[in-house]
Amino acid sequence: MSIKHRVFEILEASQEDDRLSRVVDLSILGLIALSVIAVLLETVRPVYQEFASAFRTFEVFSVSVFSIEYVLRVWSCTENPRYEHPLYGRLRFIVSPMGLIDLLAIAPFYVASYMDLRILRALRLFRLFRIAKVTRYSSVLNTFGRVLRAKKEELVIMLSFTVMLLLISSAVMYLVENPAQPEKFSSIPTAMWWGITTLTTVGYGDAYPVTPLGKILASVIAVMGIGLFALPAGILGSAFMEDLQHRKKHRSSSCPHCGKELEA
Repeated sequence: MSIKHRVFEILEASQEDDRLSRVVDLSILGLIALSVIAVLLETVRPVYQEFASAFRTFEVFSVSVFSIEYVLRVWSCTENPRYEHPLYGRLRFIVSPMGLIDLLAIAPFYVASYMDLRILRALRLFRLFRIAKVTRYSSVLNTFGRVLRAKKEELVIMLSFTVMLLLISSAVMYLVENPAQPEKFSSIPTAMWWGITTLTTVGYGDAYPVTPLGKILASVIAVMGIGLFALPAGILGSAFMEDLQHRKKHRSSSCPHCGKELEA
């Protein structure tokens, strides 16, 4: 086994019983958490002023570790069949979602010092999905992806209907409420803020209808919003049940030793 392949296994594709990989994963994960905590504490001025040198030392240390990790990932990514080309494969890895998150984790440190981009390191939290190497988490994420792919048409239709209802309700409320509240409903885009808070049943209360017709329309729109946002939950819930039943049926019809489907 080559050194590159071993590095790839440790960082990306290790088995569950690979102790070194687990140690590396947990160490990186702990450093991510500490880095985010440090970014938060740096915004507390008294704390930062008292421990400025400690924050700076930790900043250098964490970025150094993340930089080494990033370089090793780019170097060893060619062990993955998707990125096997030595040049184009590495470029594809760099512009992949996880590759970009890795880059954004260290880029702020190397940018001009007057630009406060440290908050971008919070994107390192997305690396928590690396824990998905554990089987049960991986199966859950795969199930979620299958459900979204299976119901994408229904979800797109619901999203389109939501946008259409938002535009219509905002336009109607603008026509009804603008004469009575020109500052609150000054335009249709402004009324869309009211439409979003009403359809989602949040209702901040900063804008609301005062005319009798506006109140009636707002009541109808609010009731429609409840049903509208309940539909995607029902679609996803039924899709999850279908997927779980399909997997259970597949497991029951498969040989427990070889995994092949049994003939009826």
